[in-house]
Amino acid sequence: MIGGLFIYNHKGEVLISRVYRDDIGRNAVDAFRVNVIHARQQVRSPVTNIARTSFFHVKRANIWLAAVTKQNVNAAMVFEFLYKMCDVMTAYFGKISEENIKNNFVLIYELLDEILDFGYPQNSETGALKTFITQQGIKGQHQTKEEQSQITSQVTGQIGWRREGIKYRRNELFLDVLESVNLLMSPQGQVLSAHVSGRVVMKSYLSGMPECKFGMNDKIVIDKQGKGGASDEAGKSSGKQSIAIDDCTFHQCVRLSKFDSERSISFIPPDGEYELMRYRTTKDIILPFRVIPLVREVGRTKLEVKVVIKSNFKPSLLAQKIEVRIPTPLNTSGVQVICMKGKAKYKASENAIVWKIKRMAGMKESQISAEIELLPTNDKKKWARPPISMNFEVPFAPSGLKVRYLKVFESKLNYSDHDVIKWVRYIGRSGIYETRC
Repeated sequence: MIGGLFIYNHKGEVLISRVYRDDIGRNAVDAFRVNVIHARQQVRSPVTNIARTSFFHVKRANIWLAAVTKQNVNAAMVFEFLYKMCDVMTAYFGKISEENIKNNFVLIYELLDEILDFGYPQNSETGALKTFITQQGIKGQHQTKEEQSQITSQVTGQIGWRREGIKYRRNELFLDVLESVNLLMSPQGQVLSAHVSGRVVMKSYLSGMPECKFGMNDKIVIDKQGKGGASDEAGKSSGKQSIAIDDCTFHQCVRLSKFDSERSISFIPPDGEYELMRYRTTKDIILPFRVIPLVREVGRTKLEVKVVIKSNFKPSLLAQKIEVRIPTPLNTSGVQVICMKGKAKYKASENAIVWKIKRMAGMKESQISAEIELLPTNDKKKWARPPISMNFEVPFAPSGLKVRYLKVFESKLNYSDHDVIKWVRYIGRSGIYETRC
């Protein structure tokens, strides 16, 4: 599949080089450096074809990871591998930087030997890799036969993401629903586009080989239950009846056959932290804030701006890290700002008034007024009026997603679902949250 893998620094110097197929020569290294890294124009496409050779690349800070092939491969699979490779390196030595790659180059070659075989991706689960590739290298001779057989069964067995024999004094399960809400609104308050991208991140500290079941207020599940007469109760208890999930992807531990037939998420969890699923919704989104802008031009040398923000959630909840960015024209000479809550400052380097509020309760409103002095200009072009953007963090899921149940079953060890301490947290953050003015 992959003919070669190269890691470059920002100068185009090769830090890591591994060729898997004979059809990839050393000239491929130079071709990518010249045509992509040192290209006169910025290369925006992550796939570049040079002399019948395909280069798939991702960039992390000032480091380039490039997979090279001459075959017609599945591009999505190559990028999935490159992102997984980045995750594995981050798990082993933290930030992906030139210094870290140079300090850990032996470790990276060991990882590549395990992850890729003749260009085909193999086991890329960090938990499994850490059992036999450590920061000090392979333990090899010091391992007992028991440990070696355990590694073999983990790598070749069905459950490659979890080893047997894990024991904890306290069995705990942490679940985070992390959502990013994106919005584009017209000056009149009409929603032009809105969607929520969400992730369910879990941390599991469970003994043995437990089976977990996770349920949420998915529309299909609620409708199925409704036929049995339980829909209304489930809907009332969750506050919002159900949500329609447009698309979702799961961690490899999830049994997809059960999800397709029963819409229940059943899995044997990896040990430690992992991302269970990603999803996206576009319907019935709770917009945490409404921005009402009013821009009035007073002649050619003055602008009056008034912005009101209204919080649209329960009064008992508090939004945090609120930041509103109000753009100003390029010929701004001075700004006078009046705000009742928070702090506002004009940043000339960014051509924007930045208004920050530490906390804001639900069903409240706050406003800011500004007088903008403009320098006379010969430019007859009207100011384009870029949208007002907003950043915030709220303690609920804007999609309306609720965790209905989270159950743990372990048949071999003597602990039940009631013995597991569970923590569930909802965090909603702004993505690209903009209102035209």
